[in-house]
Amino acid sequence: MSQIKIYGLKSSLYAIREQLSDTLHSCIVEAFQYPQNKRAHRFFYLDEGDFFYPEGRSKRYTIIEIALFAGRSIEAKKHLYQLIFQKFEEELGIAPNDVEITLTETPPHNWGIRGKAGDELVLDYKIAV
Repeated sequence: MSQIKIYGLKSSLYAIREQLSDTLHSCIVEAFQYPQNKRAHRFFYLDEGDFFYPEGRSKRYTIIEIALFAGRSIEAKKHLYQLIFQKFEEELGIAPNDVEITLTETPPHNWGIRGKAGDELVLDYKIAV
């Protein structure tokens, strides 16, 4: 399981939101061996006066926060970061310097999903990748 939040300037992200979601999802599917049919992306669009970002970043600065079940290897996480940096630049024109990714892992029992605790779910994919 994962929930993904994407933050950025509305003027930069709104027009590319579907392509960004597709690109991001393809990276997660590849790096985490995640099912194609599992996607939970939420966009948080900010106006210029509401988004202060670090010096040296452009108006395309994008923050990606991924909350997920614990269990992925360090190698899988690093593979995900590299895929996102590469594909965002190639497919969306967002430079690696303008992408920040945070993973927040919690044990499945800390999730309530489909009327159950997460550790009671039968998943059709592996978490330990």
